[in-house]
Amino acid sequence: MKHSSDYPLEIRPVMGFEDDYPAGFVDPLHSHERAQLSYANSGVMLFVTERSSFVLPPRRAIWVPAGMQHKAICRGPVNIHTLFIDPEIESLPHECRVFEVSPLVRALIQEVFGFEPAYDEEGREGRIVRLLLEEIERMPNIPVMARMPEDRRLLRVCQMILDNPADPRDIDDWAGIASMGRRTFTRLFKQQTGMGLATWRQQVRLMEALSLLASGTSITNVAYDVGYESPSAFTAMFHRSFGRPPSHYVAG
Repeated sequence: MKHSSDYPLEIRPVMGFEDDYPAGFVDPLHSHERAQLSYANSGVMLFVTERSSFVLPPRRAIWVPAGMQHKAICRGPVNIHTLFIDPEIESLPHECRVFEVSPLVRALIQEVFGFEPAYDEEGREGRIVRLLLEEIERMPNIPVMARMPEDRRLLRVCQMILDNPADPRDIDDWAGIASMGRRTFTRLFKQQTGMGLATWRQQVRLMEALSLLASGTSITNVAYDVGYESPSAFTAMFHRSFGRPPSHYVAG
């Protein structure tokens, strides 16, 4: 098993490594000089940046730009393949995103992971790396991100919802907790997060649902745990968001 500490990253523009983490592992806030592409073979991770929270479900990938401060939290045991990519390569994404992984991209990641440190940049290995970077741009994002506000009053509300996505309080309740009028709360929340409270909370519930489903929790229990009145209501919401039912999504 190769780890990022085993080789100097500057050997080649793209280097691949594998890591295993135990449940509850926390990698504190840090950044890398290189862009990071992490593909979760198994387990669920939470990535937290200064402005957003992302869930990385199994068999999906996350892109973290070079220099972006982020923290990683393992919801359970995790096996992950990570590529560190030279930021000097042109047209790399500048935003953090979680995306679907096609069979081709999955196979390319596995190939790059197996390369020797000093692989031939002009030969087969180099062509595979270039194809992988091209294909990553084509992969669709999945809605597992919640942007965090800067206002401390709103941040308190968001943290409470993150701690308990099933909390049933309505917008008037949350505005009161933030010591704001409803209109001011609604306007400022949308201004700072890019969406209304109901949509933001749905994103959080989706993120929590993916984590629970990946850990083996039944769809019925997940539905109630994230605040839905019935499994059918949860399944309908999940299908609208991801284009497939929760059982199919987690099964890959």
